[in-house]
Amino acid sequence: MRKRALALAVAVRMVALGAISGSAYAQSSVTLYGTIDVGAVFNSNAGGKQQYALASGNASSSAWGLKGSEDLGGGMKAIFTLENGYSATTGTISQNGTFFGRQAFVGLSGEPGTLTLGRQYSSAYWYTGYLTAGGSWAAAGAGYGAHPGDVDNLDTFSRVNNAVKYTTPNFYGFSLSGMYAFGNQAGSIATNRIVAVGGGYARGPLTLGIGYQSADRPNFSFFGDKANDSASANNIYSPVYAGFASAGAQKIFSAAGTYVLDRATLGLAYSNTRFTDLGSVAVAGLSATEKAFRGTQSFNIGEASVRFQLTSAWMLGAAWSYTQSTGVTHAHYQQVDLVVDYALSKRTDLYAMGFYQHASGTDSRGLPAVAAIAGVTASKTDAQTLATVGIRHRF
Repeated sequence: MRKRALALAVAVRMVALGAISGSAYAQSSVTLYGTIDVGAVFNSNAGGKQQYALASGNASSSAWGLKGSEDLGGGMKAIFTLENGYSATTGTISQNGTFFGRQAFVGLSGEPGTLTLGRQYSSAYWYTGYLTAGGSWAAAGAGYGAHPGDVDNLDTFSRVNNAVKYTTPNFYGFSLSGMYAFGNQAGSIATNRIVAVGGGYARGPLTLGIGYQSADRPNFSFFGDKANDSASANNIYSPVYAGFASAGAQKIFSAAGTYVLDRATLGLAYSNTRFTDLGSVAVAGLSATEKAFRGTQSFNIGEASVRFQLTSAWMLGAAWSYTQSTGVTHAHYQQVDLVVDYALSKRTDLYAMGFYQHASGTDSRGLPAVAAIAGVTASKTDAQTLATVGIRHRF
């Protein structure tokens, strides 16, 4: 028995050493990472009432993930990412019940570029979204600083399922990316498909990006791609464009740039979002007015921002955006974002942020437009103010 036990121990040890040696040879790595963010939030008009709340994921989404790589030789490696969003105040899963709703992909990366397959960020977002205030430093987690309802997805409220994405290597500051997302519909390769392209330049103080995305039947393919979303009803929550859920396609063009000038970073961004072929997709629950919409609705958005890194710890930011909605209805939205951030360390910071939005005209429901700061309950009037203070820790 002792000999058998000794032999078994030696075998286990040899297997363990072999696994370690194999891992070292393959140069594999797996990293656990994440963010936890909680803050107090004041909403001046949440459906007609003031609201005081504790909320998760304000400055950054509360999330955790695993990412890894394996050296395959010849400069090629296998890569993967699995990323979950959660609420730190309730412990529940974000992304409407989708466990790895933020990202879930596997692929190959090397000198020819990077090819990934799975649920991913749009190629268009990668090059323009992070250059906007709402997509980077103005409450990118909750989306308070996003353009109304994040209609242009520059704060990436929506990811892309069933996507194949290719990104070129960086060539003297330039890179390109293309994505094709399968609709997975029997008998039709076009139904629910999403196509996106993006390109960018980053060198020295200047960063530029451009992107384009087209989604077929966006209420289901783009906004309704999460675990608990509806396969028949409206999956768009914002009154800014919820009434356009019957669109046959959503097409987004975006361009943005930043320039670093000493301690200041200046930013400009523009986007055009179009909901085309209104009335071509049956969506349960739309009002008679919304069902009668035909044609195209366009959203033209401009943004200007400035961010000051006063010291290694203190950051101040301000942004202004203007949105014009034209087509079957006409509305205007103006928003101001103000941010103060203080870094306690490289991984922990405190933040205070304020947001104000004013609306006018007629919104997507055919009703007087109301202020609708992204990520919170819309106002019942044409104005809305939001403020949050909190703490964020990255690990």
